[in-house]
Amino acid sequence: MKLSWKTIMLWSLPFLVIGFFLWQGLLTPNASEINNNVTNSRMTYGRFLEYLDMGWIKRVDMYDNGHTAIVEALGPELGNRVQKIRVELPASAPELITKLRKAQIDIDAHPPKNNGALLNLIGNLFFPILFIGGLAVLFRRSSNNPGGPGQAMSFGKSKALFQMEAKTGVVFNDVAGVDEAKEEFQEVVTFLKEPDSFTAVGAKIPKGVLLVGPPGTGKTLLAKAIAGEANVPFFSISGSEFVEMFVGVGASRVRDLFKKAKENAPCIIFIDEIDAVGRQRGTGIGGGNDEREQTLNQLLTEMDGFEGNTGIIVIAATNRADILDAALLRPGRFDRQVTVDVPDLNGRLAILKVHARNKKMDADVSIKTIARRTPGFSGADLANLLNEAAILTARRRKEAITIAEVDASIDRVVAGMEGTPLINSKSKRLIAYHEVGHAIIGTLLENHDPVQKVTLIPRGQARGLTWFIPNEDQSLISRGQIKARIMGALGGRAAEEIVFGNTEITTGASNDLQQVTSMARQMVTRFGMSNIGPLSLESEDSNPFLGRGMNVGTDYSDEIAIRIDKQVQDIIRECHEQVLAMIQDNRVVIDKLVDLLIEKETIDGDLLEDIVSTYTYVPKKDKYVKQL
Repeated sequence: MKLSWKTIMLWSLPFLVIGFFLWQGLLTPNASEINNNVTNSRMTYGRFLEYLDMGWIKRVDMYDNGHTAIVEALGPELGNRVQKIRVELPASAPELITKLRKAQIDIDAHPPKNNGALLNLIGNLFFPILFIGGLAVLFRRSSNNPGGPGQAMSFGKSKALFQMEAKTGVVFNDVAGVDEAKEEFQEVVTFLKEPDSFTAVGAKIPKGVLLVGPPGTGKTLLAKAIAGEANVPFFSISGSEFVEMFVGVGASRVRDLFKKAKENAPCIIFIDEIDAVGRQRGTGIGGGNDEREQTLNQLLTEMDGFEGNTGIIVIAATNRADILDAALLRPGRFDRQVTVDVPDLNGRLAILKVHARNKKMDADVSIKTIARRTPGFSGADLANLLNEAAILTARRRKEAITIAEVDASIDRVVAGMEGTPLINSKSKRLIAYHEVGHAIIGTLLENHDPVQKVTLIPRGQARGLTWFIPNEDQSLISRGQIKARIMGALGGRAAEEIVFGNTEITTGASNDLQQVTSMARQMVTRFGMSNIGPLSLESEDSNPFLGRGMNVGTDYSDEIAIRIDKQVQDIIRECHEQVLAMIQDNRVVIDKLVDLLIEKETIDGDLLEDIVSTYTYVPKKDKYVKQL
């Protein structure tokens, strides 16, 4: 483990203090000399006077300004041998010298040596010098680290990462699936490289471009591509880095950032997660004068204030454009808003081709099939998908990624990790009937997405899964398709009711019922697909987690609310009755499929469709969809 200078200083400080006091307390003048001239024998002062009266004292050496004496004594108690004994003398004993002279005792005084003063001086200066030196080292290291903890005078300096020629390793060819956004930014790059072609016709350079889209769709990747293509100075910073504990620091950092940008114009400033500083202003408890609002006000002024910033393009990214301040979004600040949405089929195909460049793919793997199986996946999801497939390939010690690893990776990304296979029991058979119920309804209904596979292998919280694959991206969904999805979701519960009876139905359909209720309610309240009429009674963006829709009352009366509940119940009851009839009519093929599913644990969609068309009413499926 590598320790920093700061950590070493903090850990060593207690030991330095202890050592300092030991230095002061132990290294007294002449201490070593006393220790060299004395044995372990000691004598009290009273005993010393008795020896003096008896004439047994032969010599006295005084140390430490007369406080300590080393005496040479001879007597019967000492074995009639001369021994050196240490005696601590009192501070005030003037008669002692007189007695020693009368007794004609050899007296010698040893004054303190000059090195004691030197040791005292070193001891007194050692700790302060060491402490000051440690502080100097810490401040020097902090000054070499921009934005470090020791820079008390540099709070207002911008923390933006500056690159004169941004070598991000990403260009527009590395960005796929967002062609419209790429076109917008290619125009910005051209403006920076060849401004004369635009200014000749009176066009002005845009001051700001706002990237809006869900997480993982490639907003930051686009900014890296712009930096790599433009070959102009590039500043990158996160919105949260403007805001500090002290009021005014964020505004100072904004001023410093734009000052540096003006010195290097034309240039690009990229602010990631701008919603951290660009949130809507309000009065609040402090009257709207808090640190974040001052920072936002300064940013608004720098982008389009009294003094223009010619040649500076601000690119910002956020996935919460609904909470940004209106003054920030107006033309003149962010002139363009580019939506980077979840890619469609062609976009996913292009993204997969980019991420498959450095992957060893088996010849049988179809990138288009993977793209069709991944509706709703963002660019980050697709990159993670192929990475999971590569990891699984290495774990299985294969040389190339096959369709088996891709399927397993899709299942893992969507549903979670694979669990322990179920044992052959009543519970496994019940789950098999539940999943086959979903699959048979999805196969028989014309407006339902085709079945991709049915499996009894647990993943995440699900004990079994039925996968459907859409034929195409559906931005518009018909009433028939919604009802088909409701019936497909009810297929599992209906199979449990028909096969095992109402007393044996389980909690396995809880998530299915939530989806059914949500779809039916949206048909009534948002899409106008009920007897109430073409009315939109609930808003789509009433999400309290985005700061909207909290404590907001409904826009309809209690009578309409009762009618809404009645319509939702009627839609679900009608679909439920039709599904029960379909399960009852196709009980034979359901039993065949359950036995096969328990044996193999997974049935793919093609085999399922072949079995259903052989045994049941697929040619007559209009019988079940005529009411849709």
